[in-house]
Parts: sequence; structure tokens; C-alpha cells
Amino acid sequence: MSDQLIQHIRKNVNIQVGDEPAILSYFRPLHVGKKQNLLEAGQPCTAHYFVLKGCLRLFFLNEKGTEQTTQFAIENWWLTDYMAFQNQQRTDFTIQAVEQTDVLAIDFQRQEQLLAQFPQMERYFRLLYQRAYAASQLRTKYLYDFSREDLYLHFVKNFPEFTQRVPQYLLASFLGFTPEYLSEIRKKRS
Repeated sequence: MSDQLIQHIRKNVNIQVGDEPAILSYFRPLHVGKKQNLLEAGQPCTAHYFVLKGCLRLFFLNEKGTEQTTQFAIENWWLTDYMAFQNQQRTDFTIQAVEQTDVLAIDFQRQEQLLAQFPQMERYFRLLYQRAYAASQLRTKYLYDFSREDLYLHFVKNFPEFTQRVPQYLLASFLGFTPEYLSEIRKKRS
């Protein structure tokens, strides 16, 4: 399983084969059961998670007490509350497994040590953060630019792996819909 992370790193930066065991030693494997939380709102955000198998979601409770999903992560994706992780603060978010999930976790101090020992990993994480920020910008644009139906169709077209794996009520939460409205769109399209 740890080969999966090494392959992901290699797609972005060059690392020496001899460095692989040392790089992997900074991570700890975790198994998370379906609907189990890795991180809960109000806790310090101490880890960054690489998904080996499964699916995670990041969500918060809005002013109405409704869960609002802001991100998903499937195989080979990273997830954390980036602001809270970077500043070592308490999070406003919860990270929960959508299905049985295996991750590699790295805590803040270990990540800092990893970056100091292997400078190429600094580039790796910079590239990840740049892509994550770009994706966030596009998502914000789509939320303002697309009709609700177009937003759903865009998501289905570009991320079919999610529509097959993520329960519809969570997909609705991510898209800012009620589950009933998402059902109406799906009925209309079929």
C-alpha cells in the first residue's frame, strides 16, 4: 500500500529509490470504518491524510445545524483542514469516512521534519497545495456561474467516480442542494 504513495510522489517529483523507506517512515497507516470520524470540529487539526483506499469527506455544520460537505477525497487524494493544520489550531470541520477507508497520516511535526530532510518533498507538497487551491477557485466559480442543474451535470461528467460511490444526500450537500432537489434533477434527466 505504501507503494501507492511513492508512485504518487514520483508522478510529481524525483526521489531516490534509497530514500523511499525513510520517506514512508514519516507516515502511519490508519483504517477508518464507514461513518467514523478522523477529525471532529473543535479538535486540534494535527494530521494530513493520504487516501489509499476508500473515500473521505470534509464537512461543517451550518447555521441551521445541517452538514455542509465542502470536499471529498478518494484514492490518491490528500485531505485535511489546511488552515487549521498549517496553524496548528482547532478545526471548524469534521473529516469522516464515507466508506471503509485506509489512509496514511502524517502529523504536522513529522511533515516539517520530512520537508527538512527531503527538500524535494517541499516541492511535492507545494504542487499539491497549488492544485488544491486551483480546484477550490474553480469550484467557487462554478457555484456562482452555473445553474444548479448545470452544476450537477458538470460534476457528473467530470467526476463520475463520485456519483457512483458517494450517497446522493452527501452529493447534494456538496453541491449545495437538498437531497429532494437533487432527486428532482436526476428524475428530469432520466
